[in-house]
Amino acid sequence: MQASGIPRGLEDVVVTTSAITFIDGRQGRLIYRGYDIRELARFSTFEETAYLLWYGHLPKPGELNELSRKLAALRELPSGVRKVLEALNPGTPPMEALRTGVSALSSFEPEETKGPQTSLEGALRLTAVLPTLVSTFHRLRQGEPPVSPRPELNHASNLLYMMTGRPPSITDAHVLDVALILHADHELNASTFAARVTASTLSDLYSAVTSAVGTLKGPLHGGANERVMDMVEEIHRPEGAEAYVLKKLHEHEKVMGFGHRVYKVEDPRATILREFAKNLAKEKGDPLPFEILRKVEEVVRREKGLYPNVDLYSGPCYRLLGIPKDLFTPVFAASRVAGWTAHVLEEYADNRLIRPTARYTGPTELRYVPLAER
Repeated sequence: MQASGIPRGLEDVVVTTSAITFIDGRQGRLIYRGYDIRELARFSTFEETAYLLWYGHLPKPGELNELSRKLAALRELPSGVRKVLEALNPGTPPMEALRTGVSALSSFEPEETKGPQTSLEGALRLTAVLPTLVSTFHRLRQGEPPVSPRPELNHASNLLYMMTGRPPSITDAHVLDVALILHADHELNASTFAARVTASTLSDLYSAVTSAVGTLKGPLHGGANERVMDMVEEIHRPEGAEAYVLKKLHEHEKVMGFGHRVYKVEDPRATILREFAKNLAKEKGDPLPFEILRKVEEVVRREKGLYPNVDLYSGPCYRLLGIPKDLFTPVFAASRVAGWTAHVLEEYADNRLIRPTARYTGPTELRYVPLAER
């Protein structure tokens, strides 16, 4: 809180109403449309969760089959967008490529799927094609031909397949599917708020999602799980974790993967992903990153009383799935686009231009001095 009484970063300021996602930060609960994230992670799929976010209720079997069929049919990347990606410098950061690609997609879409009167077709298209966009850029920068999507694979399996060129194991596909569910929405986080601000001007759906991608690119929002893995690489061994954490705390530096603006207890997504990271590490025979993070968690909890957030264990999960570190945030976006578009559609349905005010703190009585007299 600033001395002026204005909450910094709009912390705890209610700016709208929404029926999409509820976060109980004191109880550590995350709820999509009335359903606890723990139940969705245990029983649902990403496709079913996306349906829930868009339509407000869980689908019946026929409705889910139809949605899955539509998503699979919309995965192909327009050739013009591929040419845009091919023209980018291979060293372009993936989030910049994603932002450019989403903006380019707009020019290949019919107007009726973009604007305030949009059907869900634009949301379906964006959700279906983002994994293709991410994986296409990744393959191109490696000098490899892009892998075409396979319609018989679900969203998570297809994403891993296009990225690696190999159909994933049942376990790998399930872990990514759960991670996508957990990342699908998180109320008015920075990127979702940016999308709603853009939508409130009655700009189109693609502009709103481009705004969201640009916001997610910022290191204070996206990318924390990438920096968690940087931390793991720096610590190197579990026995080095305590000295690393104590040094960071002594120097008043942030230990990545801990604390959250909303949660006062452990992030429920971290609770779920911790178990998946543990099991995946055991199955892959690569336990070191998990062991390092468990030791880091122990020290941070003892010294600062802080709980893990979702980023602490999503990083090792993605690494064990074979996802390159700099693609962690684009993969996050391939999930969160379901939430972004749900919020944009909700904004369109009951819109008022989002235009807050600022308390002015500068001078008001200055007089203009001619240039020659200054």
